[in-house]
Amino acid sequence: MNTLTLLPFIVLIAAMFLMTRSAKKKQQQAATMRNEMQPGSGIRTIGGMYATVKEVNEDTVLVDAGPGVELLFAKNAIGAVLTDDEYNRIVHGIEHDLKADGAVVPDDVSSLTETDESAADAPADKPVDLGKKDADDDAADETPGAKADEAEPKKTDGESDAK
Repeated sequence: MNTLTLLPFIVLIAAMFLMTRSAKKKQQQAATMRNEMQPGSGIRTIGGMYATVKEVNEDTVLVDAGPGVELLFAKNAIGAVLTDDEYNRIVHGIEHDLKADGAVVPDDVSSLTETDESAADAPADKPVDLGKKDADDDAADETPGAKADEAEPKKTDGESDAK
């Protein structure tokens, strides 16, 4: 047999091997994550429910989903074990201290574009006009030649000045 005829089969087998290898890796990582679960850690189930682990057994996990609500799940139903910060942010809405993280993003762009000198010179309470100009203001801004041009009818693509 010619090696060119075997090449597609070799490539196909290699691709299948690589895909199964990555899938096995993901399964091993998920199994490791589920086995390292401890009571008190926050979890997300594959159904999207957030809860706190109360008890871990060999194949099952007892979770506390709220005051007086305890649920029993299979370990395979645990989608992710969350860090304490992530669990508190999602479930309780508690953000950790942002000042400890470093740079803080300002609320408006003016603090990024103005220098210290221009910010000191500008009045703080000056209102910014973001509204549309009135028709009277537009007429005053136009030149007299512009009004004369408006009186003539506009030419279309097929018309020309030659008569």
